[in-house]
Amino acid sequence: MKFEKLSNDKIRIILDIQDLEDNHIDYQSFMSNSSDSQKLFMEILDEAEEQIGFITKDYKLMIEAMATIDGDFIITITRSLPDLDFSPSYKKRNIRVKRKSQKLSSNSIIYEFNSFDDICDFVLLLKNLNLVGLNNFTKDFSLYTYKENYYLVMDNINKDFYGIKAFLCTLTEFAKSVNNCDIFKNKLSEYGKLLIKNNFYKTLSKSII
Repeated sequence: MKFEKLSNDKIRIILDIQDLEDNHIDYQSFMSNSSDSQKLFMEILDEAEEQIGFITKDYKLMIEAMATIDGDFIITITRSLPDLDFSPSYKKRNIRVKRKSQKLSSNSIIYEFNSFDDICDFVLLLKNLNLVGLNNFTKDFSLYTYKENYYLVMDNINKDFYGIKAFLCTLTEFAKSVNNCDIFKNKLSEYGKLLIKNNFYKTLSKSII
């Protein structure tokens, strides 16, 4: 576990897979609001105070957590003083954790990648996460190219897939969502070039080491 002070009120913490294994927490638990992940966050805050003097008591906290392609986890913590109301409600840490993911409002969504390298990095990180059932989950996902960008079209999304939060969290590190999905999907079908018709993950993961 590594600590880096970015400013008086912001620090960055880097955890590797071993740190999570030592705490008996897997990726899905870490990116959820489980009791184990909350306990780990509290222990991290205590260690941050001990190692670099980053005090969080009586502060409001914003915690951003994300995964990297190397399998590490980066936590950025920003503290701010609450309103000048020293009521008992502020005697405990007020923690708000922001994890990059997206709620699904339909069975189809589209994400835009700036380059093919970004797609490969995304697939490589998914391989490192080793999500069981990912091939089946992505069987109706297609890949298009259009105007020098790349688009992942995800149809028939299984919202009950156990790893869906981890998948979306990882996806948002490399791509951005496209508005007016149905209209843009028709545009891709008419003007875009279809690179992978189905199961883009299964196809690409075979060629990425």
